[in-house]
Amino acid sequence: MDLYCDHCGRSAGNGDHAACLAARVMEPPRYCPHCRRRMVVQITPRNWTARCSVHGSTGG
Repeated sequence: MDLYCDHCGRSAGNGDHAACLAARVMEPPRYCPHCRRRMVVQITPRNWTARCSVHGSTGG
């Protein structure tokens, strides 16, 4: 269960995140959805990776 929005870092249960969902179509996540830490993001021409220092990596 995601506690935080991975685009803006705010609580996932509060507010409207429609703009965040639309932005996520073209952008990788910036915040860890579990702990709200800023993630280290690397973008290549073919994909991206995002790494939280606590929860590890995700890719797309």
